[in-house]
Amino acid sequence: MRVRGLIRLAAVAAIALAMSWQVALAAPPATTLKVPVEYYKLPNGLRVVLSQDHTAPTVCVAVYYRIGFRVEPRDRTGFAHLFEHMMFQGSRNLGKMEFIKLVQQNGGILNGSTRFDFTNYFEILPSNKLETALWAEADRMNGLAVNEDNLKNQQGVVGNEVKVNVINQPYGGFPWLDMPQYANTNWYNAHNFYGDLKDIEAATLTDVQSFFKTYYAPNNAALAIVGDFDPVDARKMVEKYFGGIKESQVPPVPDLTERKQEKEIEASRVDPLANRPGMAIAYHMPERNSPEYYAMGLIDQILIEGDDSLEYQELVQKRGVTAGVNGGINYLGNMFNYKGPMLFMADLKFDPATKPAEIVKAFDGAIETLRSKPVDKELLNRARVKLRSDLYDNMGAIGGFGLADLLASFALFDDNPGRINSLESEFEKVTPELIQKTAQEYLRPENRTVLVLETKPADAGKPAASAAPAKN
Repeated sequence: MRVRGLIRLAAVAAIALAMSWQVALAAPPATTLKVPVEYYKLPNGLRVVLSQDHTAPTVCVAVYYRIGFRVEPRDRTGFAHLFEHMMFQGSRNLGKMEFIKLVQQNGGILNGSTRFDFTNYFEILPSNKLETALWAEADRMNGLAVNEDNLKNQQGVVGNEVKVNVINQPYGGFPWLDMPQYANTNWYNAHNFYGDLKDIEAATLTDVQSFFKTYYAPNNAALAIVGDFDPVDARKMVEKYFGGIKESQVPPVPDLTERKQEKEIEASRVDPLANRPGMAIAYHMPERNSPEYYAMGLIDQILIEGDDSLEYQELVQKRGVTAGVNGGINYLGNMFNYKGPMLFMADLKFDPATKPAEIVKAFDGAIETLRSKPVDKELLNRARVKLRSDLYDNMGAIGGFGLADLLASFALFDDNPGRINSLESEFEKVTPELIQKTAQEYLRPENRTVLVLETKPADAGKPAASAAPAKN
């Protein structure tokens, strides 16, 4: 199970909640959104965030564990993803797949996903079913059914998912899975995040049980509750179901530091299943929460996001070398829900007659607009409006899950979910001069990796049945 953008809405709740954010967006610039945030910790270390919104009679419960693609141990590639699946295979009081049945029979939806720095699970239910969701989440945190049958079954499921989504899929893993392996040097940031199947296939029951006991513990998790509920009642329920779960000895998060890149990296790989070549261009991001980080959020809006972006105008409208430009900060989420080194990236597909060097040159031309002089205030203000709109859209997504995602991430990574109420002011601090300085420092050719996805030559015979993802 994976969350891929705005999948499947909880209809009434999502529409009503989105309307509330739109009202906030339409307010004068001096009026900023204030999200109610109540934050505390249980004695066992569980971070708990409560945010009331009585717009609709629904509630979202989200549990985030600090174990993701790049936090997994060296000899356990793919384990974070494997456990995303294992968490639906039963627990002490719920049999195999009964968690899903419980939520759906109570009128709810649910999902889970594996990201760079966490694995998450969420449910959206009628507000009178809050206790049901908390009981079920606590039940699997306290005792997942980690047995041989479930392990073997999910090893096969994960293996098939990798084959379907990456190995046997045109453009599979491009560029989200490929680029980190070329642009980064630290193994934790640069290994095959989806998992080398040999590690998953070789996993023993003891390996998996140890992984669960280590990482799926309250002191390695954050719980966010968003929607229509009474905080006094919610606190009692959280204590009742999560308070007795024992904490674990969680190892320190590995050193994710990336050394400064001083030379442009050019790389390529062949995708025998692709019918058009592709290109991805990635730059290392400034440190999270720094002034330059917020500047890059606005640069992303100016350069990549929307039909008014500089790269779209240059590559699509002016030169016609591609039909569209994708991109952003953090391809597995957004610019807020990660902790560690990150890439600002753009990707596109192009005609085989076009030389990659021509595209890079045109791409640089748009960037030079930001590097050569401070941006005009009109362009910067438009970027702020676009970013604010995107932020509110994220908050209102999927019946409150978008807001829960940000709150849980800020609790897990910053110990401060209240950060959500300072985001707008941080972007307002960004000046044209800071935009120029950030572009000069971080959008240098020496700080980037250019990856070209080549198609199989026409005279190379019959296309191969599969294409392996890039290796370190």
